[in-house]
Amino acid sequence: MPIDLEIVTPERLAYSGSVDGVQVPGSEGELGILPHHAPLVATLGAGELRIRHGGTEEAFAVFGGFVQVLPDKVVVMAESADLASDIDLEAANAARREAERTLETGSHEASDLAAARASLQRELVRIRVAERRHHEGTRHRG
Repeated sequence: MPIDLEIVTPERLAYSGSVDGVQVPGSEGELGILPHHAPLVATLGAGELRIRHGGTEEAFAVFGGFVQVLPDKVVVMAESADLASDIDLEAANAARREAERTLETGSHEASDLAAARASLQRELVRIRVAERRHHEGTRHRG
């Protein structure tokens, strides 16, 4: 028996569908959710959210927010959620390099440094999720 899943960001509905299970990066560690899971609300961390349905698995790079588990539905409210296959590795690596440059030059503005650290963390997670999915896809085709 599947469970309904919605992944929403401030900008869009990133995913909506029935799934067999979902694994989310909680702020205190990974959280696996299957149908009939006890209701809960937890804080999301930055990392890979994995969805299983049928014999397939999809992944999203997610950042911040909350996950709410209801009796018949899981709602992930994330600051951002990028489907692994949609992540542009070239652009993510360019953004990572820009954030590293900002941190290396040592701006005197604390807000600039905080933004650069957040950007660096975001891009590192996006790169890791996209590369992992690319390698798994290559391995399965072989």
